[in-house]
Amino acid sequence: MVADMAAPRSWTAHIAALLGLSSLLGVLCFHFPALLTSREFRQVYTEGFARGLLLVGLVAAFALGTLAILRGRDRRVALVGVGAATLAVLGGGARVGFTDIGDSPWSLGLDWFVVSLFFSALVFVPIERLLGRIPQSPLRPEWRTDLAYFFVGHVGIQFILIAVTAWTAGVASLAAFPPLQAAIQSLPLWVQFLLAVFCADLAQALLHRGYHRWGPLWRFHAVHHSSRHLDWLAGSRMHLVEILLTRAMVLLPLVLLGFAPAAINAYVILVGLQAVVAHANLGLRFGWLEYVLVLPRYHHWHHARRADYVDANYAIHLPLVDMLMGTFRLPRDGSWPEEYGVMEAGSVPTGIWRQHLAPFLPRRGSAAAQAQEPGDQQQQR
Repeated sequence: MVADMAAPRSWTAHIAALLGLSSLLGVLCFHFPALLTSREFRQVYTEGFARGLLLVGLVAAFALGTLAILRGRDRRVALVGVGAATLAVLGGGARVGFTDIGDSPWSLGLDWFVVSLFFSALVFVPIERLLGRIPQSPLRPEWRTDLAYFFVGHVGIQFILIAVTAWTAGVASLAAFPPLQAAIQSLPLWVQFLLAVFCADLAQALLHRGYHRWGPLWRFHAVHHSSRHLDWLAGSRMHLVEILLTRAMVLLPLVLLGFAPAAINAYVILVGLQAVVAHANLGLRFGWLEYVLVLPRYHHWHHARRADYVDANYAIHLPLVDMLMGTFRLPRDGSWPEEYGVMEAGSVPTGIWRQHLAPFLPRRGSAAAQAQEPGDQQQQR
């Protein structure tokens, strides 16, 4: 058993399992499109694209799974992939039929999860292997936890949007200022987009600083900072309460100011892309661009396990926002943090369920651990 634990994990087996399970989920999406697929995301892709992606996933799952089994590496994991792909074929495979999509008061974003995971992994796994600052495997510690967060965040996207949209629309109806909205809507769309990015990032940065300064909010945000290994998947680790609060408070000024839907949608796309890039394990130097856009080294310093960086780099898009807030910090020597995570290691439990429950439970640990929680005067110095 010791030898098995010490043996390196097989990428081939794990990719086969990922593709096999994703293919099975894809077939289920065809069988129950009204319940399992997002209405908004269905407008982005075609049926032919979905079937082609499903076919690629099935073929690759069988091929890679069989190869891993023959090599004797992580056979159980490989069998999961082959077995899931077999069930997907029995369920109709790439030729699975489906009826017209009816109306449903709610639906899961299972299609959004499958497509996003496939292309994110396809792009960032090889990039991080070639250009990574730290030579770490995608199967690094706690990758399953972050994959679970990725799943929950994508599958539950419609519920999140419904809650956030309802709240912001209600507040906007009470506090709207038509002359200002008309002035903003008269601007070219690209100008609206740039202004939306700045306004949203300022709102996000102020709230973000609140997470770090006020103990009750920090307990939710600490989940995000508990990751000791940063990569493209680590940014998905966010407590559901933080997701709802952040999206609501960031979207509110955009709705109040009356930005065009196209500008807001473009900003939402930027958020998704930059959140992945900012956490990615990329060791590239971008020179002067690091002072214009939030890139990996800038945000990695925000995650640094160092007392002198607990109140720095809150922006997610524009370092200018931190400069205005007086929280901009970036070493000029090009250095990177040596460690990531919360100051008191072990103060946040492991696993998605325990991490979601932890903020609601009485604080545990030593007095020293509690004294290091943001919001206390000792930590803020």
